[in-house]
Amino acid sequence: MALHFELVTPARLVRSEDVHMVVVPGEEGEFGVLEGHAPFMSTVRDGAILVYKTEGAAPEAIQVQGGFAEVGANGLTVLAEHVEG
Repeated sequence: MALHFELVTPARLVRSEDVHMVVVPGEEGEFGVLEGHAPFMSTVRDGAILVYKTEGAAPEAIQVQGGFAEVGANGLTVLAEHVEG
């Protein structure tokens, strides 16, 4: 099963894809999200979002600055203030 992940800034949709797992730099510490994760919201601190496309794969790091993360029935959505690149 795959987790649907979306990364959005105020200007554009940066990513929308199905992945294995995403690790988010939350304000209270990093947290990992897999398919079926319990719903919640968190603020995001400056740092790297790690995207694991498949189980056991090396992560892709995406640098973000601030924002919010929401885990819900539709997967994980990160609303970032700024994304590098």
